[in-house]
Amino acid sequence: MARPLPARPAAAGAAGGEARPRFEVADVVRVCGETYLRTHPSTGAERRVLRAIAHCRTATLGGHVERCDACDHRRIAYNSCRNRHCPKCQGKERARWMAAEQAMLLPVPYFHVVFTLPHALNALVRGNRRLLHGVLFRVAAATLHTFARDPRHLGAEPAITMVLHTWTQTLTEHHHVHCVVSGGGLSRDGTAWVAVPPGKTKRRRPFLFPVRALSHVFRGKFLAALRRAHRRGALRCAGETAPLTDPRRWQALLNTVQHTAWIVYAKPPFGGPATVLKYLSRYTHRVAIANRRLLAVSEAAVRFTSRDATAPHRAQVLCLPATEFLRRFLRHVVPRGFMRIRHYGLTANRHRAHKLARCRVLLGEPPPPAGDRPPRTGTRDALGASLPAAAAAAVCPDCGGPLRKLPLPAADARGVPPLAAFLDTS
Repeated sequence: MARPLPARPAAAGAAGGEARPRFEVADVVRVCGETYLRTHPSTGAERRVLRAIAHCRTATLGGHVERCDACDHRRIAYNSCRNRHCPKCQGKERARWMAAEQAMLLPVPYFHVVFTLPHALNALVRGNRRLLHGVLFRVAAATLHTFARDPRHLGAEPAITMVLHTWTQTLTEHHHVHCVVSGGGLSRDGTAWVAVPPGKTKRRRPFLFPVRALSHVFRGKFLAALRRAHRRGALRCAGETAPLTDPRRWQALLNTVQHTAWIVYAKPPFGGPATVLKYLSRYTHRVAIANRRLLAVSEAAVRFTSRDATAPHRAQVLCLPATEFLRRFLRHVVPRGFMRIRHYGLTANRHRAHKLARCRVLLGEPPPPAGDRPPRTGTRDALGASLPAAAAAAVCPDCGGPLRKLPLPAADARGVPPLAAFLDTS
């Protein structure tokens, strides 16, 4: 039996933040990355992700020494990989995104809607990620716009923010988009704000649109787009989807998903814009699994926690072979340059400034002082209080004096396993 890795000390962060996880996804990559790549086919994007995670915050990427001139306290800080699939590199990016999005929220209720693809399409999506994830975004947005522009439902243009997710708690595939939609929208002629009608009874809270009708329209629009992509030869059918090159097999797949109930999930409105931003931050920069969920790592297996499907508030422990853990983790690597967060409607990039300003006038809200979208800088003043404490000016934990950054001497660099050879993407 392979000996498990010793857990690192659960010490608090350098700036008094959360305790450092006992195990990391990087540990899994270092102990069985070579074995995985020898036994499983992988793409260049997947190898880049493995290399980035393994080298994140190690001497391989360089760093600096933070020194206090008053008491000579020193600590080493290594650079992060900044890969969007790395569990350690999303905190600051999330804070920056939240600071930028704050200016786009309107003083109206917001609704949460989730559009999910049936699992029968998982293999096809896996081989056509860029194409079909893009179709998922466009079709979900078109479905919401179809209902929003209908005078029987709203008769206006709403603000829509979408975030792509592809995983479950057990790292299996579950392709869906989370949509946060404004409770109302700008009328077609731009002269009025149209609010979502209240519930039919005083006790009933309003919902955005009928869920069953959303599901039917979503299914029809997606299958129509899928047929168009197949007719023009844009779909790649290879490996486990190679049988779909047979017209009969292709039609059988379409018949299966056509008669499957497509899941569209909707919730009552949020409490207010501040609640929306807090809720969105849980989804925008999340990766397939957080380091804090790992319980044990060895060359043979990885143990981690997940929510019990039968009791969502109860945790359960799963144990997977280490290579199977990496295989599932890499299933959720998105193509290079693909945007996982997109805006439609009032917040679409092309006319965001003009339409949001018009909405604020109609709602009687003063414009934000820094414009519709604040600059994306790394300063604490620009990001506000949403940045974690670690992003503030470094302070000595012993005497409270300022820490000065110095180049990292070669003698202080800690070594990492020789990963360059098996993660080479050239």
